[in-house]
Amino acid sequence: MEYVDCYQQPQRTKYDCLLFDLDDTLYPLSSGLSEECTKNIGDYMHEKLGIEESKIPEMCNFLYKTYGTTMAGLRAIGYDFDYDEYHSFVHGRLPYENLKPDPVLRNLLLSLPFRKVIFTNADKIHAAKALSRLGLEGCFEGIICFETLNPTHNNTISDEDEPNTKPFDIVGHFSQTNSESELPKTPIVCKPSEAAIEHALNIADINPQRTIFFDDSTRNIESGKRVGLTTVLVGRSQRTKGADYALESIHNIKEALPELWNAEKKSEQVVSKVAIETSVIA
Repeated sequence: MEYVDCYQQPQRTKYDCLLFDLDDTLYPLSSGLSEECTKNIGDYMHEKLGIEESKIPEMCNFLYKTYGTTMAGLRAIGYDFDYDEYHSFVHGRLPYENLKPDPVLRNLLLSLPFRKVIFTNADKIHAAKALSRLGLEGCFEGIICFETLNPTHNNTISDEDEPNTKPFDIVGHFSQTNSESELPKTPIVCKPSEAAIEHALNIADINPQRTIFFDDSTRNIESGKRVGLTTVLVGRSQRTKGADYALESIHNIKEALPELWNAEKKSEQVVSKVAIETSVIA
């Protein structure tokens, strides 16, 4: 992605970048996409990985809580699958028609005189579809997504790994009160890992001390706070640990953070890097 330097003002404001999660942040949980995504993950685990249906709910719970995403957890415990196939199965059948154009949010975003970047654990195709359905194309400088943090050459387990190794029993691990076995690590980089957030910030050349991070996940918010971001928990009326602000809806951003609109016009602001066109940040 090409950038041009348009820094013109010597006086700096407190922030110069806004970092947004996508799912259940730029659109509400009530859209139903999250629920369908969970169902699709379970179907993939059963149909593609041969996992017994009765074991899936508890297994997903442990994988999600331990590794940030079920996908990252599945790879950690030894399941071999293609990332693109997984995303196509899990996101490809989502009811995107539930997402409607949001002109109010579009106007809010375009009126904010800062760099604006999407940071999602989802793949680039899903991100593009969701933003298109919401009518938010052109509102963001770029997208930090799954592919940004996980290059495609890491799609499958390396040839050096044993192909028929029995997957790690994560349910059994947590059912033992005094388990001494060490949890396997995942090759997938994703939120809420602090290392993943720091890597994303480095890739996009974002200074955490001058950035506001919007996310619906309390875990992501806590991690974001630890790496130095100002944090906004979306979808809640009350702040939780690590959250500097809480918004019931992303539409409440102007009421909660009116100072963001106190800056001068965008062309004279501190936006030191402006993208020529919106694209995935690679």
